[in-house]
Amino acid sequence: MGEVKTGGNSGRVTRPVQDEARRSEGGVMARGWNRFPWFAYLALIPLFATLAVFAYYPAASGIWHSFYEWRPGFDSPFVGLDNYRAMLDDDLWWRSFRNLGVIFVFGITVAWAIPLLAAELIISLKSKRAQFFFRTALIAPMAFPGVVTVLLWAAMYEPNNGVINRVLRAVGLDALAQNWVGDPQFALLSLLFIGFPFVAGLPFLVFLTTLQNVPAEVFEAAALDGCGRLRRLFAIDLPLMASQLKLLVFLATINVLQYGFAAYLLTGGGPDNATEVPVLRMLGVAFQGSEWGYAAALSTTLFVMTILLSIIIVFVRRKDRADVRRL
Repeated sequence: MGEVKTGGNSGRVTRPVQDEARRSEGGVMARGWNRFPWFAYLALIPLFATLAVFAYYPAASGIWHSFYEWRPGFDSPFVGLDNYRAMLDDDLWWRSFRNLGVIFVFGITVAWAIPLLAAELIISLKSKRAQFFFRTALIAPMAFPGVVTVLLWAAMYEPNNGVINRVLRAVGLDALAQNWVGDPQFALLSLLFIGFPFVAGLPFLVFLTTLQNVPAEVFEAAALDGCGRLRRLFAIDLPLMASQLKLLVFLATINVLQYGFAAYLLTGGGPDNATEVPVLRMLGVAFQGSEWGYAAALSTTLFVMTILLSIIIVFVRRKDRADVRRL
């Protein structure tokens, strides 16, 4: 063993002691390195191979073919940026983003307001059993496949024997009965209300979980200070949800840019392109117009827009701690 100087420099260790400490540390690291389960990462090779074949390759292929007059199985001449120039003159493509904007605004306002109200009402219940019952009842519809939900609403919207029109006629409101998905004035609105009252979804679970994790003392203190429920919502509840709201906006942005499932099943983008969205335009160009290169250009543009908007949302500056406003 090395020696340690004493006296005025009693805290300084001599070189032999330092060398021995380094050797000891190196031995521990070497033993840890040898025990590291590298073989466990070998199990990830099939996963990465699957992702490369079924996820990364199709995406890269789409970007590559967007610069060609792509005709699968035949010669595909290189056209450079011609497909993107055609996209700039595609009025239907850009008009579809207007519908997408309406869907996004509706989704983060009306479609979030009702789940937030439901979460606020549930946490106000004093009985834990009552909270559990209503929470379970409200999220149970999430177990239904999306296609089932859309087809049920399609049956409800049916102009002759649909539930909505039959109820309106039964109460004497025949004038309000409409061809809901067949009229350009009501088609987009009808799509927006699929799933009403929108409680059975991720926003409701996020709102409820966040509010349940807030210490009860915070709400009690707010009540003692005379803070009403509406004031508490904007002064305490929403600031505490800042991080969760950011996540929901991020997911909503991605989901809206990929929106098209319900529109495809109910309207196919019609009537009169009233429900046209970018995904449907891309599919129509590919499968109806057989313009695969142009469809790849539209797909690539949508992909780039998704990445850019995601980066903006993820890296937007925010405070590390929730900013609870002064009561």
